[in-house]
Order: sequence, then structure tokens, then C-alpha cells
Amino acid sequence: MDSSEKKTNFLRQIIENDLSTNTVSSIVTRFPPEPNGYLHIGHAKSICINFGLAEDFGGVCYLRFDDTNPEKESEEYIASIIEDVSWLGFNWHGKVKYASQYFDKLYDFAIELIEKDLAYVCDLTPDQARQYRGTLTEPGMDSPFRNRSVNENIKLFKKMTDGDFDEGACVLRAKIDMSSPNINLRDPILYRIRKSQHHQTGDKWCIYPTYDFAHGQCDSFERITHSICTLEFEDHKPLYNWFLKNLDEKSNPRQYEFSRLNLNYTVTSKRKLKILVDGKYVSGWDDPRMPTISGMRRRGYSPDSIKNFCDSCGVTRVNGVVDIAMLEYHVREYHNQFASRLMVVINPLKIIITNYPDSQKEILCALNHPKNEDMGTRNVPFTKEIYIDKSDFMVSSNKKFKRLVLHKKVRLRNSYIIKAESVIYDGDDIKEVHATYDPNTLGKDPVDGEKPKGVIQWVSASEGINITLRLYDRLFLSSTPDNDKANDFLNTINPNSFSEIKNCIAEPSILNTIPETVYQFEREGYFVADRYDFNKDNLIFNKTIGLRDSWPKINKD
Repeated sequence: MDSSEKKTNFLRQIIENDLSTNTVSSIVTRFPPEPNGYLHIGHAKSICINFGLAEDFGGVCYLRFDDTNPEKESEEYIASIIEDVSWLGFNWHGKVKYASQYFDKLYDFAIELIEKDLAYVCDLTPDQARQYRGTLTEPGMDSPFRNRSVNENIKLFKKMTDGDFDEGACVLRAKIDMSSPNINLRDPILYRIRKSQHHQTGDKWCIYPTYDFAHGQCDSFERITHSICTLEFEDHKPLYNWFLKNLDEKSNPRQYEFSRLNLNYTVTSKRKLKILVDGKYVSGWDDPRMPTISGMRRRGYSPDSIKNFCDSCGVTRVNGVVDIAMLEYHVREYHNQFASRLMVVINPLKIIITNYPDSQKEILCALNHPKNEDMGTRNVPFTKEIYIDKSDFMVSSNKKFKRLVLHKKVRLRNSYIIKAESVIYDGDDIKEVHATYDPNTLGKDPVDGEKPKGVIQWVSASEGINITLRLYDRLFLSSTPDNDKANDFLNTINPNSFSEIKNCIAEPSILNTIPETVYQFEREGYFVADRYDFNKDNLIFNKTIGLRDSWPKINKD
């Protein structure tokens, strides 16, 4: 789609103006995650914006890891982020970049700030630093170490670099303004001692730059033109610009903020998501109930449905909460169009068709998609004994029940019309139903003109394949688990968010499935072959989403 056909927003207008006025000759953006957790739905919006704008305006977008805190980062997170961005369908420019590849240049910049008397080594303890920092309504106080000489600060910073001090003994701070109404400008930390091995640089460093110090300089090194981030970084912009102003860099990227994506019934704090993982409230970062991109992938959400959802949310500077039903709508819309249909019986009830030949097996033909013949057909075996779902049969019922009733007729999907003739009981339970079929109704109405009132799915008893279904629902009962101050968010976990049903019966064509294939199991919902656990001996499907949104009708905050 041409950029002119895209929905306009304030970022697009800024870029269009910058290009038309030759403020910039081309667009360079970046997606700069910290590798301290898996990406979530909020990151998906940022990915779509940064990569999408670069693509639409003929520019480039870098994938850069702002890896300044080795204690919380890992190769696992890096690998998952790279895979998530690729899976969403975006390509970054050149090689993957890391803030750590610029550590030497950042160190030189720190020395430059010290030499300009714009940075100093501070020995205040963390508790003392908090006291000196002040509050939102009261200014801070100068550190007693703020007026150290340039030479003394150079020597102390060198000792920090050489590992002569313990962690927490001192930090390097910028010298800005302790009375600033913006707390971020009250002599922020530039470097802290962390005697931890770094996943990229190993044991080379025992001091590491802060995110605020590294981020803007990395943007500058990479000649980023539009540094796009969420609104919580707006108060950091003056600091971002202060660093750029006081360091000798030719590039001068500009920061723009948009509202982050907040979903109800969801938490997106990495800290809280890690609590869920570490506490085993979920099976991992890619649990299908998690709002992570890998979790949504494992649940069967498609990249297009996620991108369509992010696009529908718009790009504004107004924070708000998006109803998760909007995301679910886009998931349904995509799979309704592209998912093949298949018949599966979740709670089997045997039907014996008494007038069908004992040894006969017919191979019937069924469309894979009722509205798209181009998706082809599949073979469905029909035999004397079949399974239907127990919920599709009643001994007696009112007119609203449009399925099989004793002494009434119903059509089997893609097959014949049958009539329930008798019921065989095992105690109080129905063991099986005996029925007859009309051989002249394959793809035709009955000769007597009496049309059945419903259509139900079925599977051959002898040819059907056993599968296991994992049923997933929303992880939280509260629509605001992240904001509920009266309750810890863990107290709002939905105890019924996961269940498993074994020995469901599916058409034999299901054996052709490969992992991550999504089907519409007719009248049951959309299901995906599990990305990891599915194989020919273990046919496990995760429920992606139901055919319609009934959740709010049965759950209340």
C-alpha cells in the first residue's frame, strides 16, 4: 500500500513535513528493546510503528538491543525478540545492533563530560541519594561530592573502571540542576558498578552506562532521524536532548512520543510477567494465556491479525485502555477468512446407522472453506458407526433446539440426513443412539420435502483420530489487574483460564497437519496445532478463540 493510502497520524504528518522541507533526506528509525524479557502486545505496536513508517517512506529501521543491564538480560531474551520481529514480518536494516557495541565510545563520552566539568563521581549511598534528590514538589540538594575537581573525578572514574570499588560504592553522575522541576535532570546517573558478565562483552567491563545515557547516544551513532517512543519517556526528553547538546556528535535525532497500548484484562509490565513465569502461574513466557508475542503466536494468533489490531488502535498522544475484545475481533476476522474447516467431536456419543451396510465405507468430499473453493477439498470417510457430540442430541426438546432429537431428523455436515429411532441406555446414561439414514439425501433435500431443522458435525467411529484439546481463556478475571490497588494482581487470576480435554475425535485428514496450522473446528472455535508439543503421536491443539465473544456475558468483575 502506498504511504498516501495509509491512515494519517501526527507521526506521519511530521515525517511528511520533514521530507518535503528537506529537514531530513531519508527516514531512519529503530526498534530498541531491552533484552530483559519477552516482547508483549505493547511492543508489537511499537514494532509496527517504527518498521512501518520506515517502510512506508522508503527509509530504514534498525533492530537494536539497549543492553546496558547485564544482571537482567540474557541470550534467551535476545533470541526470542529477534524471532518475534521476524515472525511479525518485519526486516531490519543491516545486522542486529547492540548498545554494548558502543561501550568504548560511551566511555569516551563520559570522560568528555567529566573534562567539561559536567559529570562527577558521587559516593552517596542509594538511600542518601534518594534523600538528596528531593520530591516532585521539593527541589533536591547538591551532593557533597558535586564539586570534586576534574582531575579527581577522572582518577576516581578510572578506579571504578578498573574494579577497585565494590558495587554501590559510587556512581558517575551528570552535573545538571538539582533544583530542576524535572526530576530526570537532577544529576542523573551515567554509570554504575556492576561486576556481572555481559552476554556480549563478557568480563571486559565492570561499569555499565545507564539506559538514559546510552539510548540517545546510540540513536546519534546510528544517525536516527526520528526516535519514536511511548509517552512515559516524554519527561526524559530534556535529558535526551541535554546529552546530545553537550557531546560532540554531528547527528541530532529528535524524539517523538505516542501513547502506549494498554489492554484491559491484561498486564504488560515485564516485572509482573516475570512474576507469573517464575511463580509458575503460567507455563512460561510463551504460555498461550500470556500477552507476549510468542504467547499469542502459540495460541494461534496470526501476524496479520496482530498488525491489523495495532493499526486499528491508531497513533495518538492520548493514553487510554483498549478493549481486548478488539484484538479478539481481528483474530476471528483473519481466521474466518483463512482457516480451513474440520469436524471434531469433543464429547463423543456413538450413533449406529442401522440401515447402512456393515462393511461399507464411503469417501465423501468436503470443501475446506465454504466460501473459498480455491482452498480445495478434503476426503471425509462415512461409516455405519459415527460419533456426534453429546450436546447435539436430546431425547425430547422444544423447537429452539436445532439438532438431533429422538424421532426427528437432522443433516450431518457434508453428508446425509439421519433420523434418530431409538436410544440405548447404560443405567441413566445414554450409551448410543440408533438411527436410520436416507441414501438419497447426499447433497440433496429429501424427496418428501421435509427438511431437517439443523446441521451437526460428526466423525466416523472407525476412521476418526483421537486428539487432545487445550482450552485457554483470559488469564485475569478483573478488567484492570494492573491498576487494582485493593488487590494484588495475582489475586485476580482466573482459576479456569486453562483446562484440557483428551480423547476428542477428529476427521482422519487431521493427520496431515503440521505445527502452527489453525483450523476452525466447526461450531467449536478456532484451534491451532501446538507449536512445540504437536506431533503425529501427540495431536495437541490449543484453542485460539471461540466463534463469537461470549466471555463478558458469563464473567463479571
